[in-house]
Amino acid sequence: MARIALAFRSFFAILFTGRLPAEIAQAFGFTQSKPQTAPKPVPQVRPSDGALQILGILQRDSRLIDFLMEDIASYQDDQIGAAVRNLHDQCRESLTRYLHLTPVIDGVEGSFTKLDANDPATVKLLGNVPATGKAPGGVLRHKGWRADKIDLPPLAASQNATIIAPAEVEVE
Repeated sequence: MARIALAFRSFFAILFTGRLPAEIAQAFGFTQSKPQTAPKPVPQVRPSDGALQILGILQRDSRLIDFLMEDIASYQDDQIGAAVRNLHDQCRESLTRYLHLTPVIDGVEGSFTKLDANDPATVKLLGNVPATGKAPGGVLRHKGWRADKIDLPPLAASQNATIIAPAEVEVE
C-alpha cells in the first residue's frame, strides 16, 4: 500500500512541479545528481568568415573600404592618384602577408598560349569561341590568380566576423 501512495505522490509532484521530491527519490534508492551545465557552443566557421576577415584586414591596414565607399567625384585626378598610390602599397603588403598568390597561367600577356584543358573555372575564353567551347589556345590577355596558401590569423571566439571595422567614437 505504501508503494501505491508513493506512486501517486510521485505522479502528482512531477505533474505539478516537474520534480520528484527528494524523500521519494531516496526511498527508491536514487541520489540527487549535480545539475549538468550545458556545453559551451563552439563557434562555427563559415566560408564567408575568411572573406570578411580579409576585408577587415584591408580596412585596418589601408582603409580600403573607406576609400571605396567615399564619393570621389569632387576630387581632381591628381588628388585621387596620390591617394591611390599609398593605398595600393598598403593593400599589396597586407595581401602578401596573409595570402600567397600565383598566376593561373604563368605566361607573357599578349603572347600565344596553348591550352592544355578548358576548365571554365580556371580559364575564361574570350572572342571567337568555338561552339564546342574548346579551343587549342589563344592570346593570353590576363594571367589570372590562384591562392596557393591562405594564412589568416584565427578569429577570436567572441569576434563577430560580420563586423569588418568597428565604429570609432572619440570620448572627450
